[in-house]
Amino acid sequence: MTDLYGIPNSGWKSPQWNWGSAMGTGHDCAMICRQKFSTRESRTELIDQLCSGSSPYDAPFEEVKLVLGLAWQNGRWDGSDGGRGGYGEVLNRMADADRYEEGGSGGSFLDANRNFVLDLQERYPLIANQKEDLEDMKSVASLLDAEDVNQMDVARRKCCGLVLKAMGFIEKGL
Repeated sequence: MTDLYGIPNSGWKSPQWNWGSAMGTGHDCAMICRQKFSTRESRTELIDQLCSGSSPYDAPFEEVKLVLGLAWQNGRWDGSDGGRGGYGEVLNRMADADRYEEGGSGGSFLDANRNFVLDLQERYPLIANQKEDLEDMKSVASLLDAEDVNQMDVARRKCCGLVLKAMGFIEKGL
């Protein structure tokens, strides 16, 4: 289990995470995450890194998932999460800590992350506002067939970066 920001028992699979509650490690991590990405510069740097397709990455993937979760939570209010059938559903699945987690119903690392990427891709047309971004998201599909952990990491990070970009994360923050 990952300890995000050095907080013990943090991460989507932890029983102490309590996503959406004011009590729990999820809340503690959310406060740190909001502070870390409080500037336009820090948000731009994250998006650039995620969309670059190169590694190593500075942000642990659990942090990326937290940023997405917070963005989707905020997006419920302004519709930037895609509305009904949008990323709120992915957030609910992520909070269940099963479909997208290795060893859960998602299966292996590759299968769980393939589920995650496919769910992000499926909803992307609900929020994408640039043809180039739609094409970038479609291009990620070529990485999903490989049985390579590094390529899957590139795919999932690029998808996350494109989703955050389309939601206006750089402009709005968390």
